[in-house]
Amino acid sequence: MPKEVEGVDQVFKAMADPNRRKVLDLLYANNGQTLSSLCEQLDMQRQSATQHIEILIKANLVTVVWKGREKLHFINPVPIYEVYARWVRKFEENRLGFLHDLKTQLEGEDHGTT
Repeated sequence: MPKEVEGVDQVFKAMADPNRRKVLDLLYANNGQTLSSLCEQLDMQRQSATQHIEILIKANLVTVVWKGREKLHFINPVPIYEVYARWVRKFEENRLGFLHDLKTQLEGEDHGTT
């Protein structure tokens, strides 16, 4: 399997779980949190939270930065954007093109001027 496909698969698998999506939401709201801080906001044991976060790290959705003795977690939006660019944007462009064409037809040749 090509590396690019494998990476996209990991992103989809990581985001398929609601607990991991919640971790991403928490980091989006307050980036750079410790594991303890994240665990306080999640309804699960520390070990379970760690397992979910490790999956997010492997999918490159979360990065870790050590600040002294603290391990801070940061969201990495790039893989999400790559999924958007490949799988969502192309469908959105068709829809927007259709809406533009419809607007042009409804307004007629004079483009809404009288």
